[in-house]
Amino acid sequence: MYRLCKNHKSCKNGCSKNEEGVMNHQYIGKSIPKVDSNPKALGSAIYINDISFPNMLWGKVLRSIFPHAKILNIDKSKALRLHGVKAVITYEDIPDGRYGPFIKDEPVLARDKVRYIGEPVAAVAAIDKEIAEEAIQLIEVDYEELPAVFDPLEAMKTEAPIIHEDLKSYFCVFPAIQDRRNVCSHTTFIEGDIQRGFKESDLIVEDTFKTHMHHQSYIEPSGAIALIDPSGKIIIYSSTQSIFITQSRVSESLKIPMSKIRVIAPNVGGGFGGKIETNVQPICVALSQKTGLPVKIVLTREEEFSASRPRHPCIIWGKLGVKKDGTFVAKEMVNVFDTGAYADDGPGVAGFGSLMARGPYRVPHLKIEGYCVYTNKVKAGAFRGFGNPQTTFASESLIDMAAKELGLDPLEIRLKNSLNPGDLSVGRQPIYSVGIKECLEKAASAIGWKEKKEKYRGRGIASINHISGLLTVSAIVRVNEDGTISLHVGTMDIGQGSDTILTQIVAEELGVSIDDINLVIRDTDATPYTWATSASRLTYTGGNAVRLAAIDAREQLLDLAAKQLDENKEDLMIRDKRVFVKYSPEKGITFQQLGAISCWVKGGPIIGKSSFMVEKPAFDRSGFYGFPFGTMSGYIFAAQAVEVEVDPETGKVKVIKGASAHDVGHAIHPQNVEGQIEGGFVQGLGYALYEEIVFDNGKVINPSFADYKIPNSLDTPPITPIIVEAYDETGPYGAKGLGEPGLVGVAPAVANAIFDAIGVRIKDLPITPEKIIDAIKGRKGKIEWEDFRK
Repeated sequence: MYRLCKNHKSCKNGCSKNEEGVMNHQYIGKSIPKVDSNPKALGSAIYINDISFPNMLWGKVLRSIFPHAKILNIDKSKALRLHGVKAVITYEDIPDGRYGPFIKDEPVLARDKVRYIGEPVAAVAAIDKEIAEEAIQLIEVDYEELPAVFDPLEAMKTEAPIIHEDLKSYFCVFPAIQDRRNVCSHTTFIEGDIQRGFKESDLIVEDTFKTHMHHQSYIEPSGAIALIDPSGKIIIYSSTQSIFITQSRVSESLKIPMSKIRVIAPNVGGGFGGKIETNVQPICVALSQKTGLPVKIVLTREEEFSASRPRHPCIIWGKLGVKKDGTFVAKEMVNVFDTGAYADDGPGVAGFGSLMARGPYRVPHLKIEGYCVYTNKVKAGAFRGFGNPQTTFASESLIDMAAKELGLDPLEIRLKNSLNPGDLSVGRQPIYSVGIKECLEKAASAIGWKEKKEKYRGRGIASINHISGLLTVSAIVRVNEDGTISLHVGTMDIGQGSDTILTQIVAEELGVSIDDINLVIRDTDATPYTWATSASRLTYTGGNAVRLAAIDAREQLLDLAAKQLDENKEDLMIRDKRVFVKYSPEKGITFQQLGAISCWVKGGPIIGKSSFMVEKPAFDRSGFYGFPFGTMSGYIFAAQAVEVEVDPETGKVKVIKGASAHDVGHAIHPQNVEGQIEGGFVQGLGYALYEEIVFDNGKVINPSFADYKIPNSLDTPPITPIIVEAYDETGPYGAKGLGEPGLVGVAPAVANAIFDAIGVRIKDLPITPEKIIDAIKGRKGKIEWEDFRK
């Protein structure tokens, strides 16, 4: 693949050019074998459940059986008398620390009261899993039930039970807590004059939409092991998306200095956001401290569904004003996110989902509000899309509703209003890399948008925007004494292929082979700080950090080689672990020689280092309130399109084909990009049609894959992944992120296609046959295709 080598001020690794002057990279743009493919294919990759230690104990958690209740007494005496039990802990045995990414509101074990069914109340460590399970049943807890609330709109009413009486006393990382009952954050974005915008509109469409609680469904359950080494340092092995967040949360919740905590992550069997924050890690640590032995806890599938961090349900009221020709004039939305019993990532989800609600369009008059509301349900958290799927479902449905009223093609109204290079984001950041129109056109073409449709078939499309530049990644590139390379980086490859991409970048910059690079990863004692594997940011933010660290190492190699060869640095090139003179290639010096000279003569190895954070100008916050992030970058664009067939007698929806086009800036590993696109699309189908956590008075009643349906190969249509490359000057080799957008637009595309097929608008996810039948009957009974077309 050929792309302009724009990020190279002077390419020193021997890149060749074609006759048009375009750089031919050695590794960038190539679908090389993934660096972790062999151990995963052969079954030798190590996951948390594969790790054990001598004398290791098994932990188990006692969880609340009530959605809201005072804890009057906990009697652990019977459990302690059971043979094989080594420790039983409650809140009385641990410090009164609270943790959370935005609001420090959550205890390790419930203190004074419980707020959802499944909340940890006590924990046991025993010599095996069976004894630990038996001991849990012997712990007696006296509760006094309290009124509970499960609907976020009901929770906001003045007469609703208060879930967090001490909300105002919690530490909050940004000012968003409101006086309104059970509201833990409120975010507002205002641009233009919303009232004027609606007055100037020829058509106004408005409606209310609902989305549901959706689980990440990673195949590997969450788990951790904690032990104390001879020096007293706590070592945690954890299935996590962030070793440094785990370190921080354990520190603040148990009041242990971070310098006394080391976190190591094995391979992670999926996360999708659900493993960013801690789960059982602090409990493992507390049990290990109590017993002096290693303690391991791995959640059951039931615990994953009832006590983890699924996607936030959301109630969305939306209003869109347009001109007769389809030009967008004004948009107003109120998004009420149900965060469950604890805030967790909720304030960020409500804020970011609302920020993305404008979509990839020009809308001069805008007012978007996001509320994050406590209820007595399992706490919600980060999940691929981070609030964007919820608000996009409403936004893209409203656009089709407006197009229908105006008699316009849903594709054309989107193209008419799509952003152009140089347009501004919400918050007035200029966006120069914009591939949304090409995404729309190619996705529509791939499903035959203009072709004649069969009876009861419909086509739908949706477009989305997202970001990939957020917070920081740090990296170290070390040239070893023998000339090999060590890359130290705290990022986590959870299946998305980031280890391979970061290795490609180092190999490209240093002119070495992939096999010459050793990854030093997943260890807080051996890698520099990195926030998390999240927010679609590892290619963009991580790639920039690694590339800059590799360039730093490369420049040091060239400086040392210039002195050793007595040549000008500008006359040197790098290829195959060797620095040589351009006009006299036989004159050179190897990396091994340079590594040895640096270590033995210069006093240490060559070490390149970098920390990358977004440098884009800060948001214009004049119309912002309660938004936690100061700047973002690496804007991503995508479009998803589907053709469906609907049986009006049964309400069953069959997705005939799908297409997903993504502006990735520059595909560093095209095969990996296609895999991400396809995986996101399938997960989006699950969100649209199948998956839903169902509650009965706060209790999850479908906590297994037997009752919680995720799409399988029989549910998946042919998918056309489409790579669009609108080069981003701020990304590594022009690249942007990709991880999340593949899911975001699928649900509205499906809803729009169903309307196109049978003329009913489903505004409540997931779209089940029952909802379709109810909508058909509510409209005018059985719908004939010919009548609808008229």
